[in-house]
Amino acid sequence: MKELLKNAGLIVILIGVIILGYVVFTEVQTNAKLAISAILVVGGLLLHILLNKYVN
Repeated sequence: MKELLKNAGLIVILIGVIILGYVVFTEVQTNAKLAISAILVVGGLLLHILLNKYVN
């Protein structure tokens, strides 16, 4: 369980990158999709840092 929790931030980053790739390859770039992708990537990065700091 701890391994999954430690990798939760990376999973959130991966979801953000998949959404960003979808937006780029379908060439339907809306601000909402780009903003969601950016929030997921930045949030996943912060989540990864915090979880790895506090979960042993």
